Amino acid sequence: MSQARIDQGFATRRKIDVQLYPRPVKSPVRIRRKDLEIKLAALQQDYAELHTAIYEAAQIHRRLCAPRLVRHGEFEIASEIFAVRHLPGDFFTVHETEEGLTMALGDICGKGLAAGMWTTYLVRLIAAHAAATSKPDSIVAGVNREICSREAFLPLASLFLVTMNTATGVFNYCSAGHPPALLLRANGTLEKLSEGGMLLGVVSTAPYVSGCFELNAGDVLLVYSDGITESENLQAEQFGDSRLEDQLRGGHTGDANAVLFSVLGAVQDFAAANSLIDDMSVAVVRRTVH
Repeated sequence: MSQARIDQGFATRRKIDVQLYPRPVKSPVRIRRKDLEIKLAALQQDYAELHTAIYEAAQIHRRLCAPRLVRHGEFEIASEIFAVRHLPGDFFTVHETEEGLTMALGDICGKGLAAGMWTTYLVRLIAAHAAATSKPDSIVAGVNREICSREAFLPLASLFLVTMNTATGVFNYCSAGHPPALLLRANGTLEKLSEGGMLLGVVSTAPYVSGCFELNAGDVLLVYSDGITESENLQAEQFGDSRLEDQLRGGHTGDANAVLFSVLGAVQDFAAANSLIDDMSVAVVRRTVH
């Protein structure tokens, strides 16, 4: 067979093969699926980075706040904060002063990142004013003026601030729209501490006043955010002030840490499987018995 006939035969075969076995063409469905897979991978990466950023922000918040257990002479302070959305808008700080300690528990209105992003600013603001004066009403009034003077919107916030003379046991405090702190005496008498003024960030010239008390051996001071009393059970019933007071009376005989977990345990048992509706923070100050 001549070479020309052979070449012609191969050419015909290639033409037939092309006609019988066309090159595969990607369908619109397969193309769409591939695009979705790429977008899903990008979203997963974004989510992982966001989760890391929120975790890092939560660690910064934790470092801004006081250690869970603080001891200073005859006084012990136990605290805990629970966030409803990763980053809490509640904060609790303790700083040493020449006379003893300054303690502040605050609650920025709102939840999650929107509230949590402001805690750093407010904690630094409190520290700056506390360094200038030891008068709680002056500290709170100064913080309020600065918040109100800001052009950027800052959510309203409540604050309970205490200056503690750990040598004498005399405490001065000021409450800016915060739930009344509970002072339980060793003899079982319960006092509510509410001297102060309105929420921070409402009126720049709002007046504030201080209250004063002495924490004696065996006495317990409980400071908390409204997330404690507003915790709900499955029947939408709130934990409330009365249950909190009863729990404090019934579980105040241990150290500050024991009192703290007695209160938190009661709230958890009450809420049962119901999820948190607001950030919760609790601080317990107790003067030890000799």
